Order: sequence, then structure tokens, then C-alpha cells
Amino acid sequence: MPRETSIPIDPAALSNLHTLLGIVEVEASADKVVLEVEVTNRVCQPFGILHGGVSALMAESAASLGGFLSAPEGKAVVGVELNASHLRSVDHGIIRATATPIRRGRTMQVWAITVCDDEGREVCAARCSLAVLDRPSVPAS
Repeated sequence: MPRETSIPIDPAALSNLHTLLGIVEVEASADKVVLEVEVTNRVCQPFGILHGGVSALMAESAASLGGFLSAPEGKAVVGVELNASHLRSVDHGIIRATATPIRRGRTMQVWAITVCDDEGREVCAARCSLAVLDRPSVPAS
């Protein structure tokens, strides 16, 4: 049964890459995940345009969050393949990554991700494959 709840976040994990780059969760469910980031110097390459690695990071993160939310209880997902085609440069505004499932199988999930600028133009088209694994147990403290 898919989960539609937020992931409990350990306060110590708040200084992760998403926080450092300013990536925020707009929507998250088993059927759709949306992440956004403002295009500032923090996410640009030296020539002043959005770094392609940021598009790829947002694509895999959105797919992984959706994969986790749609995985059965006791399971986790890990990225095993990411394909990202960079289609347009962006030097300002907000970009939005939207992930939707193509296939959610017992051992593998595949997600399609589009990254668009704030005018709705596609910046990056991506596909992410996720392996579905048993979630490791967390030792009691």
C-alpha cells in the first residue's frame, strides 16, 4: 500500500544538499513530486547559467522521494540510473522539477521528470530508475 505521509526528518539531517542549495518540496505523493529552486549564483556554473548537475540532482531527488512514498512498508528505493537531457539554459527565476511514475514494479521503479522554468519551458527532460530494496533496520539507541 503506498504511503502519502511526509518523511520524518532528523534535525541533524537538515544541513543537507537541498538545504544548502535552497531546494524546496512543493508537493509530494506516491503519484507526483514537485521540487523548486530559485536560480541564483548558488546553483549556477561559472558562466552564470543553471548548472546541469542541479537539474540532475532535482530530477533524482524528486523521483527518489516519489519512489519512497509509493514503495511498500519496510522497503526503500535507491537510484541506479539517471538520464538527463539539458534542453535550455536558465539564468534567473525559479525552476521546478516534476516527477511522475512510468512503472512501479516490485523490484524496480522508473520515473519521468521534467524540469521547467517559471514560464513553463522545459529546461531538462530526465528519466530515473530506482531499485526497491528492504529498508535497513535502524539500531535502537
